[in-house]
Order: sequence, then C-alpha cells, then structure tokens
Amino acid sequence: MANNLRHFLLSMLLTLISITPLSLSFAQEIAAPDFAISHDQLPNKLSDLNGQVVYLDFWASWCKPCRKSFPWMNQMQLKYAEKELQIIAINLDAEATLAKAFLDKVPALVPIVYDPKGKIANIYQLLGMPSSYLIDKKGNVRFADKGFFTRTQPLYEQELALLLNE
Repeated sequence: MANNLRHFLLSMLLTLISITPLSLSFAQEIAAPDFAISHDQLPNKLSDLNGQVVYLDFWASWCKPCRKSFPWMNQMQLKYAEKELQIIAINLDAEATLAKAFLDKVPALVPIVYDPKGKIANIYQLLGMPSSYLIDKKGNVRFADKGFFTRTQPLYEQELALLLNE
C-alpha cells in the first residue's frame, strides 16, 4: 500500500512539474553562449547580434506546446522588429523532413536554424521542451523559460519589452 501511494504521489509530482511553467531571471550577467549560425537572413554567429534583443526558441516537431509558440513568436517579431528584436527558432529534429511537415502546418515568420545533432542545445543546457532564452543587447542571458503556456504570454511579452526598453 505504501509503495502504491508513493508511486501515485511521485507520478502526480512529475505531472505537475511537466505542466508548470518555469521562468528564470538572472540577477547577474551571464554571457549567452556563442554559436555559429547557418542562415542567410542572419549573421555568422550569435554574438554578431549584440545590440539587439534576441529570443532563442528551441523546438521540435513532436513538441505540442511549440504549435502554440509559433503564432506568438510571429506576432512578437512583427510587433517589435523595429525595436531591434530578433527571434531565432532552433529546430532539434534529427530529420529535416519532420521540421518541414511541422512548418507546413504551423508557418514561421522567424528564421529557423537547424541543430539536428543538438550541439547548440547542449551548450544552452535546455530546461525542457520547448525552452527559450532571452538575451539582452549586451549579449547576456536575462530570462529563460521552460515550456510555452498561453496563460503566461503576457509575462513573456513583458520580459521582451523590458529588455527592448533598456
């Protein structure tokens, strides 16, 4: 009986963790890990975007919350492009055809960078899927979010606006 109760409580805890948004803000400056970018609309590496606010979003075709994050990212990119916001969606699918099928259903107005071997994901030590990292104009990670929840979209936009107005 005790084992059944323990198992039930553990499964409930894991469920709660998986559906609860996690937003981290950093009091001290943490330089965003730099990486090479292979996309014709972007510079050669992340650090070349210093002077802009960068929103890195890690996603995969199997990620259900990602279907909700793309319309929001598209909207934010259009709304804040003139304030020097650059959103980059980093795909982690091993096969590009899976990402393409996803994007056929959920179009992206933001550049897609492919990371099939997870090299970029590894240096960012993802919190979960999807994960996003908000980088300030000086190139420091200021916010990190695990998951994407429609109820917390105002918080995500508030984080963007804070950094864009600095």
